[in-house]
Amino acid sequence: MTTHYYTASSLDGFIATADHSLDWLLRQDIDEAGPMAYAGFREGLGAMAMGAHTYEWVMRHDEGGWDYTLPAWVFTHRELDIPDGADIRLTQEDVRAVHGEMVGAAGDKDIWLVGGGELVGRFADAGLIDEVWIQYAPVTLGSGAPVLPRALDLELIDAARNRNFLCGRYRVLRAE
Repeated sequence: MTTHYYTASSLDGFIATADHSLDWLLRQDIDEAGPMAYAGFREGLGAMAMGAHTYEWVMRHDEGGWDYTLPAWVFTHRELDIPDGADIRLTQEDVRAVHGEMVGAAGDKDIWLVGGGELVGRFADAGLIDEVWIQYAPVTLGSGAPVLPRALDLELIDAARNRNFLCGRYRVLRAE
């Protein structure tokens, strides 16, 4: 079981604009069946976690509604609407406790940390991220939500080009 932080980033290191928009990303050319694309990545997943901003963005922009079938933990301090039949758990718990629940729910599959920001930073602080996958889009934003607001040492384990994206997969190096 591996815990992945899988995301897209602007070349200057932002995953969303200051107002949480991903419109810049949705304009980019990518082969959904190409190297390191989301479709292939998603096949190995057994559980996911995201913050409230990411959840709300997904709910506003996903035309089919919530289309994830795996259990999801949404970290939030407020009540959020949950679609009927969705396996979504709202939580304020420490990431260590939730990660343990996610491992149990995922079985022999992997965990995906969706979005980024402070939530992924807390997983990094707890030493709970094994891999970081970043799809770099050919755009700069100038400001916004940083791809990962923590210092991590990473080792490149795979790289690919997917149309306009430069894709990197990194192993998180643990402090000795």
